Amino acid sequence: MKIKFLITGALSLASVTVFAQKGELDNAQKEFGSYETARGQQALASVAKTSITNAKTSIDKAAANEKTATMPRTYALKAAIYGAMAYQDTVVSTSAPLYTAGVEALQKAKEADKSGEFKSLTDAANQYLGVYSLNKGVREFQGKQFEDAYKSFDFYRSINPEDTTAILYTGLAAVNTKNYPVAINNYKKLLTTKYSKNEGVYGDLSSIYLETKDTTNALSTLTEGVSKYPSSAALRSREIELGLTMGKQAEILDKIQGAIANDPKNKFLYYYAGIAYVGSANGVDKKLKQTKAATEVASLQKQKNDNLAKATDMFKKSLEIDPNYAPAAVSLSDALITPIVDEFNAANKLPTSKAKEYAAAMAKVNTQLDAIKPQLLKAVELDPKSASALTNLRNYYLVKKDNVKATELSKKINAL
Repeated sequence: MKIKFLITGALSLASVTVFAQKGELDNAQKEFGSYETARGQQALASVAKTSITNAKTSIDKAAANEKTATMPRTYALKAAIYGAMAYQDTVVSTSAPLYTAGVEALQKAKEADKSGEFKSLTDAANQYLGVYSLNKGVREFQGKQFEDAYKSFDFYRSINPEDTTAILYTGLAAVNTKNYPVAINNYKKLLTTKYSKNEGVYGDLSSIYLETKDTTNALSTLTEGVSKYPSSAALRSREIELGLTMGKQAEILDKIQGAIANDPKNKFLYYYAGIAYVGSANGVDKKLKQTKAATEVASLQKQKNDNLAKATDMFKKSLEIDPNYAPAAVSLSDALITPIVDEFNAANKLPTSKAKEYAAAMAKVNTQLDAIKPQLLKAVELDPKSASALTNLRNYYLVKKDNVKATELSKKINAL
């Protein structure tokens, strides 16, 4: 009978202890609920502070007792309470341990609460710990601690997988750690959302691909971006530039010409076509600089001039639609003066024995320069800060031997 009494007594004692610790859980939940109601209300600030402090005291007792320490409710309450305290604590040295403990408790709560009975608590913990982690990541990123920032942002993203800020920041931190595969996945994910700045994301994603030497995906990303944002000057110009460096001049021009057929009053499309032809001319120019055979030089020079003539035509069509479109005006001045400068340089390479040929060549250069002077002046008028426009006009005056005006323009160029 004595043994039976002792066993019964032991059972009774254990039951009382568990009941007492469950009372601590009930109190922790009640105090946390009071905190949730009072927080954010200035008049109840002291109530909120007292409630969250009492909630922590109770949950710490429950977590310290072996009978309740591993209950899903204990983990969930601890995650929510510690998360709330970390979130409201602006001192890193004291908030960081709360955050770490809260994250650990949250993970255990999700593992233990298979039925989702305490989902409201883990959701609250997610909110507090997630925002804390986001702010923590921002501080780390600003301090150039990119590895830590990535982990913080990725935690926030794991809680809010569709949050565009979470996706963007995680991707941005991954770029800065040179973890390009992860960065690419996040930027691609961002493009599936309704993020308001996805136009720029296409450009950024293309740049990330280029960091990995993946020019194919870089170009296809820009092409997709242009299809989504057809009026984006930045995306279309980058698509053209990259396409040209990849030797896809014909493909790029075909796309632009197709777009022009569908939208013949779009000044940008004519401008981009002009840029594409200029890119082709530049490609020929590189070959010219490596060629010495006279017949081959003449053939290449003709190819270059033909491309510049086509570019000129495109820029003029752009300006017909909008006479004040500065980029087209500046590019037109480039396309017009480049072949004249080539002729000027060729004339100055003639031997002194060919004075007659030199005089004829210079007469032609001067006539051509006089013909394009209005376009040179217009480019500077529309974009007085353009180094290209100012340089073209200065070169005009240099050839014309007007050193006063040439010097004035040189000063403006140097001041840019």
